Amino acid sequence: QVQLVESGGGLVVPGNSLRLSCAISGRTFSTLTMAWFRQAPGKEREFVAAIKASGGTSYAGDSVKGRFTVSRDSGRTTGYLQMNGLRPEDTAVYYCAAGSGRLITSSLRYTSNYDHWGQGTQVTVSS
Repeated sequence: QVQLVESGGGLVVPGNSLRLSCAISGRTFSTLTMAWFRQAPGKEREFVAAIKASGGTSYAGDSVKGRFTVSRDSGRTTGYLQMNGLRPEDTAVYYCAAGSGRLITSSLRYTSNYDHWGQGTQVTVSS
């Protein structure tokens, strides 16, 4: 059974950085696509970034491109989301998700393509 556990959230001032972690058990990210989504109060869950199982190609959503980077460790058991230049509008609960290793690029942004989810970690950006 796949389990995902996020950590690393917190309160930061605008312009600062945070790194979120996602630990997986039951399988590894060698065979699963890993993604990050976020959900702000009253809004739908939004795609943030993803990294493919094969080759490790990464993708970022338009709202975070150039500021956020997704990666994974060499053992493929932990994924990361490095968030730089944080803004108040980045405030949300951030979720780690895992889906089929065969997801195509155009499918990465849809929550329905992910079978496994973490419990979420709160990120608050405020002065």
